[in-house]
Amino acid sequence: MKLATLRNGTRDGQLVVVSKDLKTAVAVTHIAPTMQSALDNWDTVSMHLQATYHSLSIGQLDDVIAFDPNECESPLPRAYQWADGSAYVNHVELVRKARGAEMPESFWTDPLMYQGGSDDFLGPMEDILMPSDQWGIDFEGEVAVVTGDVPMGVSPQEAGNHVRLLMLVNDVSLRGLIPGELAKGFGFFQSKPSSSFSPVAVTPDELGDYWQDFKVHLPLLSTYNEKPFGKPQAGEDMTFNFGQLISHAAKSRNLSAGSIIGSGTVSNKQGTDHGTSIEEGGVGYSCIAEVRMIETIRDGKPVTEFMKFGDRIRIEMLDEEGESIFGAIDQQVKEYRS
Repeated sequence: MKLATLRNGTRDGQLVVVSKDLKTAVAVTHIAPTMQSALDNWDTVSMHLQATYHSLSIGQLDDVIAFDPNECESPLPRAYQWADGSAYVNHVELVRKARGAEMPESFWTDPLMYQGGSDDFLGPMEDILMPSDQWGIDFEGEVAVVTGDVPMGVSPQEAGNHVRLLMLVNDVSLRGLIPGELAKGFGFFQSKPSSSFSPVAVTPDELGDYWQDFKVHLPLLSTYNEKPFGKPQAGEDMTFNFGQLISHAAKSRNLSAGSIIGSGTVSNKQGTDHGTSIEEGGVGYSCIAEVRMIETIRDGKPVTEFMKFGDRIRIEMLDEEGESIFGAIDQQVKEYRS
């Protein structure tokens, strides 16, 4: 089934069930008023939400509204946990190679993960507001899962069974601020502003055969300033699947229902050391940083600029019939004025 959160003047919005074609929706306040409420009571309410989804899809419901992504919050406008991994080790390898650093062997066996801010997510169509466009503003196209309650020490196989929903992510990064923060040895904070998620979150069964081995086997499409930028396969070159990422996050703590775990930037090697742009016949990239790293490796210095005020990024995933699964993240960078 497909779920979304509409703005209603409250912090956590109103949960709605969305039709498969993303054209209509229906409020389900009598089942669960918010997405977090649904996740907290998943074993009780999911069957009722699923029945509503079925009835909506075959046109058997009254009080149906047109579904408008512009009215959407993030599926979870705020969350108890947002932990982002780096499951596509090709991305990490590129970044380190460009600065002449060896990649530790452990990166292939032990996932990287950081704990992001989860109190103020952006809506899928909401502008990315920044005080300056000199901070190296970059988009990062990712896939994320939302979990139920996950017990500490869970195995990767067991962890994958705790996935309740899947979403797309734009993990906005400020590349110019990252080096100074990492040099302090205490991780990201200012360099990782609010992330945004797709209008719709879907249950794993909605993906059918595209969801295998706790991975999504479809291309992630990034369109930058109206031009195709990336279409890497999310199921390829994913060194750590979502079961492994959840298990890693839960090694020393329980995870509460509504925890979000990100895949990290989707990145394919494409049979080369660093991948190839769409213009060169490849599948392209899911962030600007990878292009700049490749330029550095090839030519000694990057030439592609990071995002400036007015630039637009669209992130989406289509099924084999060309239908949008999650709806699109579609955002423009604009100047923040207090």
